[in-house]
Parts: sequence; structure tokens; C-alpha cells
Amino acid sequence: MEKEQLTRWRLILGNETQEDFTGMGMDGLSKEQMLMDEALAEIYSGGLSGESGTGRGAGKGPSAPHISKWLGDIRSLFDPDMVAIVQNDAITRKGLKQLLFEPELLEQLEPDLNMASTLLMLKDQIPKKSKESARRFIQKIVEDINRRMESQMRRAVIAALNKREHSPLPAASAIDFRYTIARNLRNYNPDLGTIIPERVYFFDRASKVNRWNVILDIDQSGSMGESIIYSSIMACILASMSAVKTNVVAFDTEIMDLTELCQDPVDLLFGFQMGGGTDIAKSIGYCRKYIESPSNTLFFLISDLDEGGNRARLLNHVREMKESGVTVIVLLAVADGGRAYYDETTAKRIAEMGIPCFACTPEKLPELVERALKKYDLSEFAKQMKQKK
Repeated sequence: MEKEQLTRWRLILGNETQEDFTGMGMDGLSKEQMLMDEALAEIYSGGLSGESGTGRGAGKGPSAPHISKWLGDIRSLFDPDMVAIVQNDAITRKGLKQLLFEPELLEQLEPDLNMASTLLMLKDQIPKKSKESARRFIQKIVEDINRRMESQMRRAVIAALNKREHSPLPAASAIDFRYTIARNLRNYNPDLGTIIPERVYFFDRASKVNRWNVILDIDQSGSMGESIIYSSIMACILASMSAVKTNVVAFDTEIMDLTELCQDPVDLLFGFQMGGGTDIAKSIGYCRKYIESPSNTLFFLISDLDEGGNRARLLNHVREMKESGVTVIVLLAVADGGRAYYDETTAKRIAEMGIPCFACTPEKLPELVERALKKYDLSEFAKQMKQKK
């Protein structure tokens, strides 16, 4: 065990410490460990930045073949989670944005949310030859999240909207009289002069009537990458269900209505313009035009609440919406699988109004939507989410 620990520390501290570890009795690295050491050195010792022996200057980086070999090395030596970490370090520490601009390199990248966020932020800078590869890279992530969320989200919405799930005696207004009579004609009783139905049939109002309107107001400032991806997928799932009318609005200092892009989560993601300032109050004011029936409207504000506009107006908007009967929920920005980051002062003021204000992990979004549509008190749910942080 001591030898294994020495080897781990040697790999962490780098080749320049080899002499010290030899003095502690550590044998040399195995062939695989040497490959691992070289791969790590490319990132953490300057190898990939073009600063050591390339003769081309910092910022331009190495040739594509060199990066391809390096990507192949780390993919064969580390598990996918570690590969994603090292890839992100390559970009943030070494400025290897060429990883994002060469189609053959994009094809080799492990799907990763942070990387996808970077791609979305840089999408206007990606050359034409790489755009399709960038789209396919993001598509892999979307498909993976969609597989995990779609069935649960649909089940949650149907359970919340279908009254037959909650009452053995559905409302008479939901009876399909024509179909019920046709199916029970054989049960006509001449003595009573009427049909005695064996079964009464009801319209599936949950699937045929737009009873709820869900509005997602999404902050598209540069810090919102992961939240935007999860929110876009949730929006597209909801938009595909006839029981729910879905509107999607994105904002920084300007407003973009993205509702028409909800047929495809990747199209929706590429509709966002990540970066810039934030005017939350302006966007909420815009969204209010979509409210037709406040008691049947669910409004999600998805933001880090770092308001660059008028904070007092922001607070007034959410207060007035809540008082009118709208179900208002503030979902805080998330990163690192659910860690929240946000403006604490604004979040506190909103929470004091009795408006749920918390970060929600992706796997909990279906449960949140179901509880909200059922008009349950979300305070306990919010408390559970905060305890997970």
C-alpha cells in the first residue's frame, strides 16, 4: 500500500520530483504509469500550451496530430469522469480552444456538461467546418439527459393533471356521453326506458386540454451553462405534451423568445446567446404577457439572481405574480452536479415572500414539476434540496 501511495504522489507532483521519490525507495514507473505521467505532464507541466520547445509561441498550441495522440492517451489511461476533468483543465489552464475548433478533435472528446457549456458560449466563433461536430457533441449529452428525464417527467405531469389518478369519481363534466351510450346500447332497460351503463367513459382531459401554462424564464448569462442545458431539455419535454402549454424566454440584458425552438432541445440550446449582463426584471415583465389564467400558470425563473437591472422592480414583479395566483418558483443556477451559486441577498428577499427559491438537481426536476402542478407546498421539498448541497 505504501508503494502505491508513493506512486500516486509521484504522478501528482510530476517528473521533476522523481529523484526525491527514488531516494524514498520507490521503484521506477511502469510503462502504463509512464504514459499516464506524460499525459498529465502535457496539461499540468506546460506541454500542450506551446510554451516548451514548440517554437511557435504561447496561445497557438500544438499541432492537431499531437493533441489527437494526447486525447487517445488519456482516454485509454483514465476513466471517463477523469477524462472529462483533464479535458476541462486543458482548456481552462492552457487555453486549448483549438480542441473546440477542429472537427476530428471534437469527435474524440468525452461528452461533458462543462465542455458543452464552453461550446455553447463559443458557438459563434466555431468555424463552419466544426459546427456539425459541435452539434453532434452536444447532441450526445442531450440524448443522455433526455433518456434519464423524459419518462419520469411525462409520468409526473400525467399524474398531476389526470384527475382519475386521484378520485374514484371523476367530474360529470368529463363524461364522454356519446361514446358511453354507444358502448352500452345493449344494456337498454325497456321497463325503465333508459340505458343502465356497465361502464362510464371519460374524456382524457389531461392529454387533450391545455389546462396549465408553464413559463420558463432562463438567465443566459455566461455562468448559467449547466442550468441552461437542463432547462432546455425540460422545456422540450413539456412542450411535446398537449396537456401543458410551454413558453421559453431567455434573457441577459435583452430578451429572446425561444418558444418556437422547443421541438428540438439542441436547436433550443443553440438559440441561447450565452454571455453579457443581466436584466431579470425586464424579462419577467415580458413573460407576464403569457399569463392568461394565473391559477393555472407555473412560472420558473432560472437564474443566479445577479441582477444588473432594477432589483426593486424584479422583486415587485414576482410578488405581484404570486399574489395574482401564479405558482412562482425560482431555480438557482447549478454547477458541479447540483451545487448552487447565486446572489444571496436577492434570494433571501424572494424567499421571504414565501416563494420557493432553491437549486434543484436534474434527477429531481420531474418530482418538482409534479408537486408544483398539484399545488403542493414546496417548502419541505426546497428544504430537502438545500440539505443535499
